[in-house]
Amino acid sequence: MIGNLLYHKIYKHPRSDAEWVTLVHGAGGSSTIWFKQLRDFKKFFNVLLLDLRGHGQSKNLFQDWLMKDGYQFKDICDDVIHLLNHLQIRKSHFVGISLGTIIIREISERYPERVGKMVLGGAVIRFNLKSRILVRLAHVLKRILPFIWIYKIYAHILMPKKRHEKSRNLFINEARKIYQKEFLRWIKITSQIKPLMKLFREKSPHHPTLYLMGDEDYMFLPSVQIVATQHMNSRLEIIPGSGHVCNVDQPECFNLKAIDFLTNKACLL
Repeated sequence: MIGNLLYHKIYKHPRSDAEWVTLVHGAGGSSTIWFKQLRDFKKFFNVLLLDLRGHGQSKNLFQDWLMKDGYQFKDICDDVIHLLNHLQIRKSHFVGISLGTIIIREISERYPERVGKMVLGGAVIRFNLKSRILVRLAHVLKRILPFIWIYKIYAHILMPKKRHEKSRNLFINEARKIYQKEFLRWIKITSQIKPLMKLFREKSPHHPTLYLMGDEDYMFLPSVQIVATQHMNSRLEIIPGSGHVCNVDQPECFNLKAIDFLTNKACLL
């Protein structure tokens, strides 16, 4: 196990029995994408923010990562568990956005005892035709074009509307902070998550799960609508006037639905 830790911030609730919530961003992002969640979540929970390897302020922490040609998707998940172990957090709820939802779901499969409930925002459980084409183009162009150009193209296709501008710009500005080599590693990892997504579509989650999806998340909402009706322990809430990054587009609605789900002890899905 790597001795270094992911960059993180802790916000402790004054109540000694408060539960933990861990917020997991997606590829190209950082913990700053949760700035509209933090104030509300702190009222109810101990909150753990983290930057995944190669992202945000975890970008320069692990020199051995920069020397390696690549790593496995499971390593990214183990980084989170390693951090929880260090902080002596036995169990936590998890809230994720975009590809961060796949990380959370993988943690729930490999370390079920560490997970309470899951809130999966802008969940990615299947690449539709357009997203598959974009991933293939990224593989083709990754060594030709600067990666930020690819991110910009992807951001405008994924979040095309004027009201998505704030989340789109945040997505692009956060991506500027990662290295070209790190971008290439995450592109490589996309081949590893395809069988995981297939497994997650076929298998109901162990833990109570809330999908929060924007009504304009046309790439990923249709597949989540199907899965949420087929799986036990799962529920879908659609957030109006929102695209893929629904926690930024409609933070008040996102926070209300997520916190209500996480704090409802009698919540039976």
